[in-house]
Amino acid sequence: MPTPSILVFDVNETLLAIDSLAPLFGDVFGDRRVLREWFNQLILYSMTATLSDHYVDFFTLGPSVLRMLGAIHEVIVTDDDIERLREGFRTMPPHPEVVDGLNRLHEEGLRLVSLTNSPHRPGTPTPLENAGLANFFEQQLSVDASHAFKPAPVVYRHACRQLGASPTDCMMVAAHHWDLLGARNTGFSTALITRPGNAPVGALPQPDIVAKDLLEFAAHLKRDG
Repeated sequence: MPTPSILVFDVNETLLAIDSLAPLFGDVFGDRRVLREWFNQLILYSMTATLSDHYVDFFTLGPSVLRMLGAIHEVIVTDDDIERLREGFRTMPPHPEVVDGLNRLHEEGLRLVSLTNSPHRPGTPTPLENAGLANFFEQQLSVDASHAFKPAPVVYRHACRQLGASPTDCMMVAAHHWDLLGARNTGFSTALITRPGNAPVGALPQPDIVAKDLLEFAAHLKRDG
């Protein structure tokens, strides 16, 4: 595997800890584990919106999926719950090792960019800015510009155009195998960060690197380089 010159990072769960949203789901549903059900349904419907050409942004879709789960579980989801979800999704903290991991990768002279399903709202700090991570990245890219969600190939191709780079220059780094499959299909190399609740699917093309966190990923990349 050639050493990439650009690392393209997923944001939600890869860098930022979505488990910080669990108290909301405990309060609304009486079970914090419904967070995973919500997130999985959010990804399912983001892909469905892309395939059916009915794009709405992540911050619009997420609350709608929460209300859907309220109907399924027969609980009331209030406007305050929706606002709490939106605020929580914008202000998730980084995983504990992320700052040290990004520092090591930056010191290796690699270009770091982010590519997220979340939209950028003018005049509103991005989740990476709120988490104190924005300075690590030369660009924060969003799928919103393509009106399609990952893993649609158009998203990764748009990122390459924005970066003035070839797909073979880029490695996608994500906690989700489905994200990496889209990037691989476009010509990226790939790295899976196995955050809790995530693992590769054996029947599908495998990531080039599998690591438990960014520090292990940085060590693996340096060793291979």
